[in-house]
Amino acid sequence: MVNTCAFIEAAREESVETILDLQRSKAEQTGLVVMGCMAQRYGAELEEALDEVDAVVGLDRYGELVGMLDSMTRWTPVRIGPRRPAMDLLDMVSRPAPTLPYAYVKVAEGCDKTCAFCAIPLIRGPQRSRRPTAIREEIAGLCAAGASEVILVAQDLAAYGRDIGAPSDDNIVGLLRFVSDVEALVRVRLLYLYPTEIRPALIEEITSNPKLAPYFDLSLQHASRRLLRSMRRPGSTSSHLRLIGRIRAAEPAAALRSSFIVGYPGETDDDVEELARFLEEADLDWAGFFPYSAEEGTTAVELAHRIAPAEVAARVRELSRIQDGITARRNAEQVGTTHTVLVDQVEDGVPVGRSYREAPDIDGMICLDTGSPGDWLEVEITGSYETDLVAQVCRPAEAGVRAGAVGRPA
Repeated sequence: MVNTCAFIEAAREESVETILDLQRSKAEQTGLVVMGCMAQRYGAELEEALDEVDAVVGLDRYGELVGMLDSMTRWTPVRIGPRRPAMDLLDMVSRPAPTLPYAYVKVAEGCDKTCAFCAIPLIRGPQRSRRPTAIREEIAGLCAAGASEVILVAQDLAAYGRDIGAPSDDNIVGLLRFVSDVEALVRVRLLYLYPTEIRPALIEEITSNPKLAPYFDLSLQHASRRLLRSMRRPGSTSSHLRLIGRIRAAEPAAALRSSFIVGYPGETDDDVEELARFLEEADLDWAGFFPYSAEEGTTAVELAHRIAPAEVAARVRELSRIQDGITARRNAEQVGTTHTVLVDQVEDGVPVGRSYREAPDIDGMICLDTGSPGDWLEVEITGSYETDLVAQVCRPAEAGVRAGAVGRPA
């Protein structure tokens, strides 16, 4: 079973390569199922092009998956057939026990924004928020099974609840308060925050609620006002800096991350220079830079003034170089401070963990001298190596200590 992605061209290429590799190597009595976003958006094309695939299962067909697999065991090929009404599956299946001390919880599916470059609304549809009780029950189950950090995700997380009639200023904030007292839940982290959805109440909740990591994943995309308008995105250098200023006024040590699209049609050298200046002034802890990918069905594919791939790559390298220096300096400033760290795993005999500053997989990590997965520890940062830190364990974290506690002098 291949779970595919259709977000950008590189992801589609990886999905197709995986399907073809499995198609070539699968045993005679092995079935091959293609699922996920590519199956949703290009189901008929995949069926026509991939003869060895036994079933193509889009997002709106997951409720039929067990029946399809049952049919496949009798070797009756399953074809896509007519589209059915979309169904939400977020509450239809129970989660397996987590294998790590943290777990992701999706609180909504789809997106109502109309960004010119993004195909998510075409694939996932409009935003559909889960009921708070279902989210809380899932978090409680994950924590009872061993997770102590939960990472909330959605395509437009800060807009959670608007489609189900939650009060206009209490959507995501109300959810955060509702889940915060789940037993055994130590830390909650939020990913993917659309900048204009980050209202004062949300900043206040993230920086004051002892269960919430003071970590802001800002979906800024660029700093040039002209380019952002072409992207159908809000903001500019000045408004982005004002938002960052409001966050740091509430919590000076808050961790900030963002992602930026480079090489969007019409991007000039001046736009890139403005983004570079913004990075220096914003002083983000982490940032990622991604080449623009032309997505079928989006308005951006019709734009002229495409940037040559070699030039896009050069711009990504230069912006990454600038941010790498900022990240290294921000990390070096942590030396001599103490943090509350969750140990995720042991790699080659070295315990590896994260403080409130590091999200799994996308940010750096903290290498420790002792500890086991699931431990919460008070540590002193003793060294900095670009994106990663080294720390000495001081003591186990006390029960009730804020898991998002900001770094403080040792």
